[in-house]
Amino acid sequence: MDSLGGTAAAIVLLVLVIFVIIVLVRSIRIIPQARAGVVERLGKYQRTLNPGLTILIPFVDRLLPLLDLREQVVSFPPQPVITEDNLVVSIDTVVYFQVTDPRAATYEIANYIQAVEQLTTTTLRNVVGGLNLEEALTSRDQINGQLRGVLDEATGRWGIRVSRVELKAIDPPHSIQDSMEKQMRAERDRRAAILTAEGTKQSQILTAEGQRQAAILAAEGDAKAAILRADGEAQAIQKVFDAIHKGNPDQKLLAYQYLQTLPKIAEGSSNKLWIIPSEVGEALKGIGGALGGVNGGSGVADLFSDSGKPSATQEPSPTHEPSP
Repeated sequence: MDSLGGTAAAIVLLVLVIFVIIVLVRSIRIIPQARAGVVERLGKYQRTLNPGLTILIPFVDRLLPLLDLREQVVSFPPQPVITEDNLVVSIDTVVYFQVTDPRAATYEIANYIQAVEQLTTTTLRNVVGGLNLEEALTSRDQINGQLRGVLDEATGRWGIRVSRVELKAIDPPHSIQDSMEKQMRAERDRRAAILTAEGTKQSQILTAEGQRQAAILAAEGDAKAAILRADGEAQAIQKVFDAIHKGNPDQKLLAYQYLQTLPKIAEGSSNKLWIIPSEVGEALKGIGGALGGVNGGSGVADLFSDSGKPSATQEPSPTHEPSP
């Protein structure tokens, strides 16, 4: 009997230990960070649990599933929307929202994610329905702002704050896409042609400017070279003139120098006629008379008449008038 009594006592003790463990497990709750819990006592809202350790009354208090207080991102499937110009476009939407009141999110709406999705679809159709296709494609910021305003106002009583609404994609019909692609391709070709023409124009302008600058520099170089040559020739003539006057030459020496210069005057295939001044002829006559006994200088004097003109046998050469 004692053994049976001891066994029963052990079983009771074990049951009590298990009961205590269950009570402790159900009584102690740890709420993680960025989470919130709603406690019901006997089926009625009692309080909202914040992150940390809390104690509940077993079998009296019930902790509902924890709510995530972080900002959540929900991407809804593409929705067909009819624009003002009766075109069906497919719009993909992303909504960023956050639970700010766990009690309202629990009791004011059954499924707040599904509610946000339906409200976004309805609001999107109302907003885009008043725009044509071009406005819908180019007014994303305006559409996002209107959607956010409407959603935030409607979901405020659900304990939810909508921070952002983004349109991921707006897909027009395939026929419209083909037309838009052709239009964009034509626009790109037009811009490319304009850029090519502008480049060719600038290239021609730069080339012409370079040629003009080169011509100016070449002309300036030629002018400076001509001036330098003229200065050099002037200095050479001046030196020769000074040397001649310093030597005090007579007519015979000048005539002799002229005879030495005549072959140089005759150089060139275009020289056909010579013009000899009468003063030179008179000087040559004097030279011929002085040199006649030595090297037949009378032959030189016979080439000229009293007027200093060349005889008929002399071949005409180009007009050249030497300086005396």
